[in-house]
Amino acid sequence: QVQLVESGGGLVQAGGSLRLSCAASGRTFSSYAMGWFRQAPGKEREFVAAINWSGGNTYYADSVKGRFTISRDNAKNTVYLQMNSLKPEDTAVYYCAADRTPKRSTVVTSTSGYEYDYWGQGTQVTVSS
Repeated sequence: QVQLVESGGGLVQAGGSLRLSCAASGRTFSSYAMGWFRQAPGKEREFVAAINWSGGNTYYADSVKGRFTISRDNAKNTVYLQMNSLKPEDTAVYYCAADRTPKRSTVVTSTSGYEYDYWGQGTQVTVSS
């Protein structure tokens, strides 16, 4: 059984930074693309960023492009989301997710979440103004 455990969330002032981590276990982490999503209260889940299995390709939502960076350390079975210049509208529960297809040839650009078959429990990020 695959487990994804997020950490690193918290309360930060606007303009600040946080780094989220997602530790994976249960299958060969390095063979699967990963993604980050978020959900704010009363809103639908929103795609944030994706990274392919090797870490060589990334994809971002327009709302975070230039501020957030997704990366992975396959030796540590961990994917990261570095969030800089945070805004109040970034406040949400952030979830990591694992691709259902091993060694997909391209980074997942679909934002629906359908390509991901395992999800973490989420970590809260709150940005105060």
